[in-house]
Amino acid sequence: MKNFPEGHPTVKLGRIGVVLVNLGTPDDLSPKSVRRYLKEFLSDRRVVEIPRLIWWPLLNGIILNTRPKKSAQAYAKVWMKDIDESPLRYYTRQQADKLTKAMPELDVTWAMRYGQPNIADRLTELQAKGCDRIVVLPMYPQYSATTNATVSDAVFDHLKTLRWQPTIRIAHPWYRSSHYIGAITTQLKAHLAQRKTVPQKIMLSFHGLPERFIESGDPYQCHCFVTGRLIAEAIGWSAEDVLVTFQSRFGKAKWIEPYTNATLTTLPEKGVKDILVLTPGFVVDCLETLEEIAMEGKEVFEAAGGEQYDVLPCLNDSDEAMEMIRELVQQELQGWIEK
Repeated sequence: MKNFPEGHPTVKLGRIGVVLVNLGTPDDLSPKSVRRYLKEFLSDRRVVEIPRLIWWPLLNGIILNTRPKKSAQAYAKVWMKDIDESPLRYYTRQQADKLTKAMPELDVTWAMRYGQPNIADRLTELQAKGCDRIVVLPMYPQYSATTNATVSDAVFDHLKTLRWQPTIRIAHPWYRSSHYIGAITTQLKAHLAQRKTVPQKIMLSFHGLPERFIESGDPYQCHCFVTGRLIAEAIGWSAEDVLVTFQSRFGKAKWIEPYTNATLTTLPEKGVKDILVLTPGFVVDCLETLEEIAMEGKEVFEAAGGEQYDVLPCLNDSDEAMEMIRELVQQELQGWIEK
């Protein structure tokens, strides 16, 4: 920059940064690494709203002494052993790398809400490069306080430590974005076109939430059903044949329904033995899509009498995914950069 007064310290500014933020992942398959990740995740008050006096003894006394080993075994089933990292880390990094090539005028990076690399460090790196305007894109299409809001918390907790804060834009939820729906349905139509049979039902499995979160005002469930309706309309299927369900229930509290596993169990009883499953709430494949849905879900469905069970991969770093991400970022850049 020119025209600094004499003696002014050298500073970099005038650039625009982008941070793609996903949930998080253990660094490796050791129970210690998984425990570290789970402790950070399950200590977030937005994720677990149980009073601390009840939750802390349960978390530190039971959960963190039993669950890490089981979770590590589950991660081992989907771990990309040739590069020694989780699919979520790999594909999130790939998305950032490809976006850098597609939009070289921006400084693009990626972060994890829980684990490494963390949001604060990435924001610091971008600001050091001269980014005084930064777009944060939470990789969650449907808004929830347990996901999107925790990203905002981490961003603004970091900003509170700064004297000179960059201008931040956190992307609006994109559960009904034409770019998102278009990417999903393009992939879906291509799969249906090459499939030997037409599935009797298409199941859209989203991550679940405790029902009390929805009753307290979280819009997540509504966003999921809107996404489901738009996908059904885009492929010309009836709402009765495109099912929205919710997975990953944890604990004894009532979670939003219908449950994915319960639906997989009852469908064969109703004569539905050929289904296609999508997980549109997840942009990249992870433990919940690869182990819980592709592996465990298949076992549940077939044990109940199901015969054909296909799972469509997440968008990952496909051409459809990258075009969607580019358009979402471009949308948030309005007024900052010419299209």
